[in-house]
Order: sequence, then structure tokens, then C-alpha cells
Amino acid sequence: MKVINQPNMHHLKVGIAFVFLGIFSANAQYTETINSNRPGESQGAYAVGKNVLQLEAGGYFGNNNHSLFNSDTDILGASYGFRFGFLTEILELNFFGSFEDQVTSIPVGNGVDEFKTTNFKTNTIGAKFLLFDPNVSIKDREVNLYSWKANQRMDLRSLIPAVAVYGGANFSWWENPYMFEGESSISPKAAIITQNNWGRWVLVMNFIADKFTEEFPSYGGVFTLTHAVTPKFAVFGEFQTYISDLYADELLRGGAAYLLGKDFQLDISGLVNFKDTPSRWQVAAGVSYRFDFHEDDEYIKDTYEGKRNQRGEELEETGFYKDDEEGDGSDE
Repeated sequence: MKVINQPNMHHLKVGIAFVFLGIFSANAQYTETINSNRPGESQGAYAVGKNVLQLEAGGYFGNNNHSLFNSDTDILGASYGFRFGFLTEILELNFFGSFEDQVTSIPVGNGVDEFKTTNFKTNTIGAKFLLFDPNVSIKDREVNLYSWKANQRMDLRSLIPAVAVYGGANFSWWENPYMFEGESSISPKAAIITQNNWGRWVLVMNFIADKFTEEFPSYGGVFTLTHAVTPKFAVFGEFQTYISDLYADELLRGGAAYLLGKDFQLDISGLVNFKDTPSRWQVAAGVSYRFDFHEDDEYIKDTYEGKRNQRGEELEETGFYKDDEEGDGSDE
């Protein structure tokens, strides 16, 4: 992609390229600013870009209070992720995990018994492949030079999402207290990922089957809506559901992220649920950093920015469209 060294404000507004949880700008290819999955739990449909290495990490603390067991658990943990664009723009290899320390207190008589658990809670290695990108596969609606109303009509093609598939393997070393009895040290995980980009709004949906070869498989979904308030600041809301005989729950997350540079993002988020077996809350903060080894400097016309820029040039040539904002539509 061609790097624009001095973008005007119009290009910045149109080409907001930072999002989190897996939420990306509308590009199947490399983007000029970091695209992080944090701080949500969903993965976006798009890869990080060929030869891009991305690190995503953070810490969290919270509490689980179980009304039936009369237990109270304080939680302190760290999560981490490594993502790499491999061979092509639409393939990503990744590794996600978490390490957690729990202290559970249970009243016994006049005293309290405490149980401490410390280990890797999750480790999953996998790959994500973009199957369908509407920005490349679907032709833009043509501009009607004679009808402003026709150009403002909702384009139903915008409802068609990008679609990716994910496959991975959970693994654990030796005896792990976070594993249920009889659980295999290696188990599969798969997901279907969709993503809609509507200007400053992005909707990501993950449909997940986890450990489905085990005695207690888990199924669920993560649904994340992101809004870019400014080119550097965005907020999100997320709903996640777990369906399993071992653990079922509905979680609500919310948070924000701030872009410090084109390769560096900070984030903060919170979590609550809606039941008391257990009731949960959690607060998290983290960083994402990109090592950019992308070598393709071609300007890709099939990207969202490319199409918008091309459309603006065509309208300017016809005289049908004039930019109202001072300084927009011209390079410095």
C-alpha cells in the first residue's frame, strides 16, 4: 500500500484504521496503523498483514462470588497474544493465552479456609483465514450524477460481512488445576468470524466451538460493536455467551482504546455478568505493539481508502461533489 506521508483531515476521518477485539478497518490487506484484538475477546475477520508481527498483552484483576458454594475468589492475571501475517495478506498465525492466580476463601465454622491456584489458564495456537472480503468482491454502487436522493439511499450491500474461519488447538502442560478431570492436554477450537464496517462503526461476531471432542464441550458467541470517536480514540461494547454443562454464562464488557502511534495502542476495559453462581466483575488494561516488516508499498485500489479516494477523484472531475470542509480534498 502506498504510504501517504501528509494525509489531510478528510483522509484521516475516512481511513480510521485502528480498532480493537479483533476489530479492523475495512481492509483485507495491510493497514498503515495497528489493528488490535484488544481489549475485547472477539477476533476480527481481517489478518494483520503479510510479514507483520504483533504483540498484545495486558493485566487484569477481579472477583468471583459463588452464592451456592459460599465462596469468594480474588483473581489476578495476565493475558498475551502473538499474531503474524504469514505468506499472504489473508492468513494469520496466532497464539493466545493467559496466566492466572486465584485465591478462594470459604467460611468454615468460625474461620475461613483459603485455597490458592496458580497456573496457565489458557494457551491456544491457531490460524485465521479470510474467506470473503466484500470490499474486494462486491462492486461499489455507482454514483448517480442526477439524483442526490438516490446516492443517500441505504446500500443493502453494506450488510454483507467479511467472513473468516479460525482453527486452533488448546494445550496444557503437565497437571493443570484449571483443567477438568479427564480433560486432554490437547483439544480443538474452531470459529466462524464475521465483520461489518459501517464508517466509524464496526460490528464483529464470533461463533465458537471449543474443546468439542472432550466430555464437556463449550459453544458460544462473542458480539462486539465498536465506535471510533476520533481517529485516535474508540469505545466498544461486547456481549459474550458460554453454553456448556461445565460452565454457562453471559458476560458484558465495555471499554476504550487510544492510539499513541501508528504501531502502539493502549486500552482499558471492564466486565460484569448477570448471575450469582458465580457473580463476576473484572477490570483490565493492556498494550498492543506492532513490528512492521510489510514490504508491499503498492497503493491497493481494492481497499476501503482506495475506493473512497478514487470515488472522490471521479466526483471532483464531474463537478458533482464539492468538499465543504476547508482544507479537505487537497494535499498539503
